[in-house]
Amino acid sequence: MSRESQSRQHQSRINDVLFYIHQDISRALPARELADIAAYSEQHFHRIFKQVVGESIHQYIRRTRMEYAANQLMFDPKSSVADIANDCGFNSVSSFNRAFKATFTMSPGEWRKYDLQLADKPYQKDPDVAAGYLRMAHTPLPEPKIMEVPPRLAAYVRHVGYNRSIRYAWLVLKAWAAEEKRCFSTQFGLHHSNPAWVDLDKSRYVACIEIDRPLKLRGVVNQMVIPGGLHAVFRLEGRYGDLLPQISKVMAQWLPKSGFKLRSTPAYVHYLQNHFIHESEVFVLDYYVPISFSVNSGSAYHRKKVL
Repeated sequence: MSRESQSRQHQSRINDVLFYIHQDISRALPARELADIAAYSEQHFHRIFKQVVGESIHQYIRRTRMEYAANQLMFDPKSSVADIANDCGFNSVSSFNRAFKATFTMSPGEWRKYDLQLADKPYQKDPDVAAGYLRMAHTPLPEPKIMEVPPRLAAYVRHVGYNRSIRYAWLVLKAWAAEEKRCFSTQFGLHHSNPAWVDLDKSRYVACIEIDRPLKLRGVVNQMVIPGGLHAVFRLEGRYGDLLPQISKVMAQWLPKSGFKLRSTPAYVHYLQNHFIHESEVFVLDYYVPISFSVNSGSAYHRKKVL
């Protein structure tokens, strides 16, 4: 096998593992089980995972769980720290507290008192996004639709870094679609990171197109099923730099008052116009937030018919 073919095979197998991890981060994720998914010995799996992803499997899982925990602590005030620790796969509150503080330099309790509205956001270091934040500051959010959505079979390319470099992931996917004679029109972007507290150069993004049949060969382009279920869907519009501030407002302003809880599957966008590949850099999209019903909630949304 050539070095290039071997590299594609490693990428494909590790992609299978990443997909498995993000399906449910609250479950036990032992390295031996993940190595079986990748079809490697456990020792070889650790080496290949770090080579492909850039961090160890344990670091990746812990960081992903901590980012999810940060969302839950900030936006789900009715759940206890113990409940959130359990949702993130921790059996001990004390070990959860230590892991959270090591990641965010404050305890879960301190994080809940942290005023996100006044805090500096990592994405404001990007001048285009900082300008978008000012443009969006006084723009009201649209009313979301609450709807059950089906799972979607998709081909995808993973990308680290939320900036204009995402365009290259889309160009790879577009070239693959042309070569494979696949439809390129139904485009999704999965957001694995909350840019309100994850640096843009470390934010993880997945460029996806819906496909009508499985892939025959996998490598840089792989396949997944985007999870379905209950979602709040926001129609958002703007130009490059405007999207992350709008997403931040959904999470910081709408979600805590909605009466819903954020599920552990990734939020994603359905592009009607994709600003990463459209020459105008203008986007029109639907932003899908995975939600579940919160216990003892009196939210008006719960009294509406779910579409």
